[in-house]
Amino acid sequence: MTHPPYRLIALDLDGTLMDLNFKFSPRVKRAIAEAQQRGIAVTLATGRSPISARPFAQELDIRVPQICYQGGSIAERDGGVLHHAALDRRLAAQVIEFAQSRDWHVNLYVDGSFYLTELRHPLSFYEGLLNPTAQRVPDLYTLLDRDPDKVLIVADNNGDEILAGLRERFDGQMQIVRSHDLFVEAGPLGVDKGSGLAWLAKHLDVPQAQVMAVGDQDNDAPMIAWAGLGVAMGNGSPACQAAADWIAPSFAEDGAAVAIERWALNDLIAEGAEKA
Repeated sequence: MTHPPYRLIALDLDGTLMDLNFKFSPRVKRAIAEAQQRGIAVTLATGRSPISARPFAQELDIRVPQICYQGGSIAERDGGVLHHAALDRRLAAQVIEFAQSRDWHVNLYVDGSFYLTELRHPLSFYEGLLNPTAQRVPDLYTLLDRDPDKVLIVADNNGDEILAGLRERFDGQMQIVRSHDLFVEAGPLGVDKGSGLAWLAKHLDVPQAQVMAVGDQDNDAPMIAWAGLGVAMGNGSPACQAAADWIAPSFAEDGAAVAIERWALNDLIAEGAEKA
């Protein structure tokens, strides 16, 4: 199969590049380093805030802006923000009220900071998966004197219920996504990783056909569908895999590294991977 040279690679973080231990395998790090050495721009595309994504970008020596907040923020390496889209505060208040009435564990991001009213998990859970600093406040509504970045609900065993409930109540008003087995998010309408990747590609003057994206969850499906080459992990969700041009091996098999090696570095070593 012939394909154009890829000049920009967008990579999801959690479940694609690293697991709950927040560690990158040596092969993943080598593949990313080699791509950048060859002049290919590599970015992270994550639901995390810029401050949460920054240590991982630094570890991987990512040099171009990162796509954060599911595409709602394009952040530079030094912390500067090139592009930002926020959720209307009135809608955010409605989501919080809806969630609290059902005893869902609702949390809020405002100006890059993460706020919660209670700890239902150890503090390390929030600071590892969501933001380096979790700030406990008595009332989330007091933070809505400005438009927040997003609302996030932590699911236990009811993620499907939360996703369905929010989509039924707020369909057409905001972007509702399942970003992780444990997380359902509400963000501004029309903003997703696909729109964020399109914005960044235009900023970097990279044609759509020369963009590659790799992810594993439903929230990765828009960027996988938009990219010239969309790659889903072998452990990816059904929606993610349905949007893909190619299915990589699983996370446990260094699928993201295999995808980079095969399609960007032209090292055809992805044995056992299947075409979507």
